[in-house]
Amino acid sequence: MTPDEMRSLALAIPGAEEGFNMGSVVFKVNGKVLARLLGADAMIVGVSFDEREMLLQAEPETFHITDHYKDYPGMLARLASLTPQALERFLWKRWRQIARKSDIKAYDARREQEKRP
Repeated sequence: MTPDEMRSLALAIPGAEEGFNMGSVVFKVNGKVLARLLGADAMIVGVSFDEREMLLQAEPETFHITDHYKDYPGMLARLASLTPQALERFLWKRWRQIARKSDIKAYDARREQEKRP
C-alpha cells in the first residue's frame, strides 16, 4: 500500500479529516486520532494489547512496535506489506470507537436501508 492509498482509505471514513501533528500526518474524527501516517508506517490506533500481541506474533513482517508506543493501545504497520483490506478494517473499528453515537446510528441506518430492495 502507498501513503496515498492510506490517505484515500482514511478520508473515506465519515467525518475524517487530515491534519499535521507532531511531525506527521494525522487523520482524526471528532478531534480524536483515527490513524497516523509515519513515513513508511501506519500507526494503527485503538488496538487492544491482546490483539496487538497476537498480530505482532502472527504477522511480524507487517506489524511491529517501538518502545515509544509500547504502553499505547496501538501498533505500527509497514505500508509495504499492509493490505488495504486490513487497514480498512482497522479504520472502521477505530471509527466506531471514536465517532458520535448519533453518527454511528445514522450510518448503520443508511447501510441497512441500502440493503433493502
